Amino acid sequence: MPGFFCRAFFDLESATEGRRLELTMKHVLTIAGSDCSGGAGIQADLKTFSALGTYGMSVITSVVAENTSRVISIHDLPPSVLADQLDAVFEDIQVDAVKLGMLSDVNIMQTIVHKLTIYKPPFVVIDPVMTAKGGQALMKAEALNALIEHIVPLAYVLTPNIPEAETMTGLSITTLEDMKIAADRIFTMGSKYVLIKGGHLDGTAIDLLYDGNNYTTYPCERIMTKNTHGTGCTFSSAIAACLAKGLPIEKAVDTAKEYITEAIRHALPIGNGHGPTNHFFSFFH
Repeated sequence: MPGFFCRAFFDLESATEGRRLELTMKHVLTIAGSDCSGGAGIQADLKTFSALGTYGMSVITSVVAENTSRVISIHDLPPSVLADQLDAVFEDIQVDAVKLGMLSDVNIMQTIVHKLTIYKPPFVVIDPVMTAKGGQALMKAEALNALIEHIVPLAYVLTPNIPEAETMTGLSITTLEDMKIAADRIFTMGSKYVLIKGGHLDGTAIDLLYDGNNYTTYPCERIMTKNTHGTGCTFSSAIAACLAKGLPIEKAVDTAKEYITEAIRHALPIGNGHGPTNHFFSFFH
């Protein structure tokens, strides 16, 4: 009998703590492609959300058969299935932030615009994924205009890397000043904030945040490793998690930058190509 009361008390205490956690934990949704090798896409996003203490949910746009070396095939889910996933999440669970990743075609983009316009999540972080780490296209060429005209205006913050920013603007970006010009041009497309990632430039890795008036730079050391699969997915997901937890944009980017830097520093030498970052470096490495 004493054991029963002890167990009952423990269960009650656990339930109370669980309820307290449920009320305080923020919920973050990723809408992106699935990477079966686990390093990028939905899988990287969910790992990031968990590592940063948020509850992760996912809506899959495409199933990508890929590994650390190559993309084998891509299967886009029907828009009706995409819409059902979005309804399933939003009708039942509060969404504190959304991260958008791989959106391969116009039909997928149209479905997302329709649903997010209805549900109006407070923060939308958009990583305009165009190619895989190995260079394979993940967005159809004809979808670029739809991305610029319909997806970008949904963004609280847009996070293109240098090649993506060049594709969106038609500019050649080789310096920090070029990044500022590109950020200004992308800002006019409708995003509230633009964060251009400078990892493709030589020298110090500098990211640039622009709000239409002010430029904020985030320099950090360049870590020499080939294991950078999923870095863009991870960084944008970290920003979304930080925004969901109430951090202002400048601090959210700074915290996310620290997180991705350490995840790269402790990257995992998995596979024969570009290995993944270590999302749980603070727990084991």
